[in-house]
Amino acid sequence: MEDALRAGVAIYNTGEYHDAHDAWEKRWLDADDGEDDERLLHGLIQYTAVVYHTRRRNWSGARRLAESAGEYLAGLPADYRGVNLDAVRTELARLAADPERIERRRPVRLTYDGDALSLDDLDFEPATVVARVRAEHDDGFDEGRVDAGIDAAREERDEGYQTRYIALVMDFALGSDAQRPVVYRRLCDHLERREQKRRDVEGLFE
Repeated sequence: MEDALRAGVAIYNTGEYHDAHDAWEKRWLDADDGEDDERLLHGLIQYTAVVYHTRRRNWSGARRLAESAGEYLAGLPADYRGVNLDAVRTELARLAADPERIERRRPVRLTYDGDALSLDDLDFEPATVVARVRAEHDDGFDEGRVDAGIDAAREERDEGYQTRYIALVMDFALGSDAQRPVVYRRLCDHLERREQKRRDVEGLFE
């Protein structure tokens, strides 16, 4: 949950409002209806949709979502799960009353434990959430290969290494759009060599 929240907050703060919700969606779908975590994630997902729609001048849709998101977040503690919900609820109330205010001022920044996280603030586990979001949103990337890279990186980490797969996953998740295809190709090349080595020894001792 912490990794998903940190990832989504950082993506949102880069201005990628549509993509931010994907960091939270799986956790939201797995949560029980009406529990606090489900309400938090449902409200945050709708909040990012509000910002997305206001920036496209869909005023009626934004107003409706702002009211709904405020209802989901109502009653939760001001800093539930470390997120600045008081500021979010205030912003939602203002946007419900006047969605066009988005043209006069930027939407409130999200914070986690008081920090307005950026992508550069993320360590490995939240970065894996971002990596999956990147793969999901671009047909040029195979989500299965990205998942395999994440698994290889975790294997390295568990064995005490800080080497190629960790760096490649971090670069894929947090690097620029222009660099990402190059990093992805390097990741796939390393995975293919790794898998070929494993195939080479299969059955040798049977």
